[in-house]
Amino acid sequence: MQKITPFLWFNGNAEDAMNFYTSIFKNSKIGRITRYGDAGPGPKGTVMSATFQLDGQEFMALNGGPQFKFTEAISFFVNCETQEEVDELWEKLSAGGQKSRCGWLKDKYGLSWQIIPSALGKMLGDKDPEKSQRVMKAILQMDKIDIKRLEQAYKQQ
Repeated sequence: MQKITPFLWFNGNAEDAMNFYTSIFKNSKIGRITRYGDAGPGPKGTVMSATFQLDGQEFMALNGGPQFKFTEAISFFVNCETQEEVDELWEKLSAGGQKSRCGWLKDKYGLSWQIIPSALGKMLGDKDPEKSQRVMKAILQMDKIDIKRLEQAYKQQ
């Protein structure tokens, strides 16, 4: 078990969310599931808590009720190697949710994700401030990140 595990609070839809996430990411699976019994407080048979993995990263989920909601203050940063991976994750995770700027989206459960190509960090970290500034200006014009457009800005094409 990893030392630090993200713990996600859902309002009755933890099982649906786990199935959704594990269907999107490779090397993913649902682990232990604890269901509510006669004592409640949730409906008998529904998920109380569970563990699951997304691309090998362990998560915990709780159907805790409506008291707490996800905010953009916490997001999951997904490092993508190709435009195809960016495109696929962007479309799948945003389905039923909300697309935003600079690679950010909210899924249908309200959880925020950043779908970011690894090339972006390399370009923004370039020692030439003009190159990195051109890339920053380009990304601020995007919702889903377009690697070709970033490279064009980087190379000033």
